[in-house]
Amino acid sequence: MRNLGTILIRLIAVYLMCFSLPGLAVESLALVTHPSSNLNSLSLETIKLVYLRKLMLASDGSRWIPLNLPSTHELRRAFSISLFKKLPEEQESYWNEQYFQGLTPPQVLASEEAVLRFVAITPGALGYVQKHSVDDRVKVLQIISIADLN
Repeated sequence: MRNLGTILIRLIAVYLMCFSLPGLAVESLALVTHPSSNLNSLSLETIKLVYLRKLMLASDGSRWIPLNLPSTHELRRAFSISLFKKLPEEQESYWNEQYFQGLTPPQVLASEEAVLRFVAITPGALGYVQKHSVDDRVKVLQIISIADLN
């Protein structure tokens, strides 16, 4: 059974994200990869496994390079809640445990533009940006609605 305090904190965080941050309540995330990728989509479950570093290789044998924004970035928080139903700081114990098994968390880049630039020149890179930030430097694999946080 989940701690009532933890559930309350998550609900407050979702509320604040949806109603206090202009634009994010109706925006969507675009999961992007290198434009030469032969993939056209990824399931949410596959995305989750890649970001948890439980799936390291794509179907073609290439290495996945998942990217995150800083844990305080609104888009990162929305991505984490949408995919994992947890805030980034709630995943710290998971990553501490994985570290001792030789796994490191996804690389953190400072901005959406940094994600777009990295993905554009790095085969296997996987990142997320706001849908309206996508341009022809990258290929969209999945659109994730931030409004669908439940």
